[in-house]
Amino acid sequence: MQIHWNKVFPAGAIFLSVASAPVLADKLPGEGITVQPVQSTIAEETFQTLIVNKAMEALGYQVLPTKEVDYNVAYTSIARNDATYLTVGWWPQQESKFWNAGGYDKLYMKGQYVTGAAQGYLIDKKTADKYHITNVAQLSNPELAKLFDTDGDGKADLTGCNPGWSCEDVITNHIKAYKLSKTVTQNQGNYAALIADTISRYRTGKPVLYYTWTPYWVSGVLVPGKDVVWLQVPFSSLPEKHKQLDTSLPNGKNYGFPMNSMNIIANKTFAEKNPAAAKLFSIMKLSVNDISAENMMLRRGKNTPADIEAHANGWIKANQKRFNHWIEQAKAAAK
Repeated sequence: MQIHWNKVFPAGAIFLSVASAPVLADKLPGEGITVQPVQSTIAEETFQTLIVNKAMEALGYQVLPTKEVDYNVAYTSIARNDATYLTVGWWPQQESKFWNAGGYDKLYMKGQYVTGAAQGYLIDKKTADKYHITNVAQLSNPELAKLFDTDGDGKADLTGCNPGWSCEDVITNHIKAYKLSKTVTQNQGNYAALIADTISRYRTGKPVLYYTWTPYWVSGVLVPGKDVVWLQVPFSSLPEKHKQLDTSLPNGKNYGFPMNSMNIIANKTFAEKNPAAAKLFSIMKLSVNDISAENMMLRRGKNTPADIEAHANGWIKANQKRFNHWIEQAKAAAK
C-alpha cells in the first residue's frame, strides 16, 4: 500500500489552510456552539475522531477535547446530551447499545462513515497447515484444542474481546453454538495487552488463536495468508437480536461475524438544531485502508497525541478537495 499522507505536519497547519479557503469565508454555522465528542479508549479510533473534530471546527464549532469512555457510556451520554457525538459506532455489532440508549428517539445516525470492517478468528499458518485446521469447530477436538493451551488446563486459550465491546457476546455465543465450551476459553481483559502476548508467543514459534478485527494494526503484523489464516465457522450464529443474520460473505466464506460499518452517532436534538453538522455526519467517508495505514504508524512508534494529530492533519492535506467538499455541502444544508 502506498501512503502519501504519513508525514508529520505542524499542529494547526491544516487549520490555517482550511480557514483561509474561500469555502469558509462566510459566517460559519457552528459559531458560538460548543460540542463534546466521545470515543472508546482504543487509541486506534482517535484518528477517525480527529478528522470529524477538525471538520466540525472548520464549520465553526468549538470542539472540546475528546473524552474517552466505555461504549455503553458513550451511547447513554449522547442520548442525555451530556456528549454530542461518537464517530466510531459499530453497526450492527453495537445495535443493542443504540436501541438501549433510546434509538432514533434520542440519537441521530445517517450514512456510514467507514464500511467494510471485518472480524473473526485466526491461527498461525504453521499449525493450520500441519493439522489441516480451517474451521473453528474443529477445536471441539480436545487434541487440537490443546495445541493452543497457554495456561496448562488442556483447553485452547482464545485471545478474545474486551468486556463491553459487544464482540465478546458474539464469541461467547459461538463457543456455545459450536460446542466448544469444554475445549476453548475466551481470555478477556485488556485487548492490547492480550494481543501483545499473543504476538510474542507467535514469534517464539508457538501456536496462537485469537480474535481480531479490521481496520486494525494486528493484521499488518500477523499478515493473513502469510503468517496466519482466518478460520471459518460451520454456520452463522449470532446472539438473539441478530440471530437471523447470515454472516456468509459474497465469496461463500463464513467467518462468523457480519461485515460492520462505523457510523457517527449524535444527539438527535443537536442534529435537528444543527443541520450543517447533521449533513456533515451523513456524508463523511473514510476508507479502512487509510485507517489501517494510520494504525500501523501507531504500532511503529508514532503514537503520541501529537503524532496522531499530525496523522489526521496529513490525511486532510492529502484529501483537501474532498474535505472542502464536505464543508461546502454542510454549509449549504444550514441555509
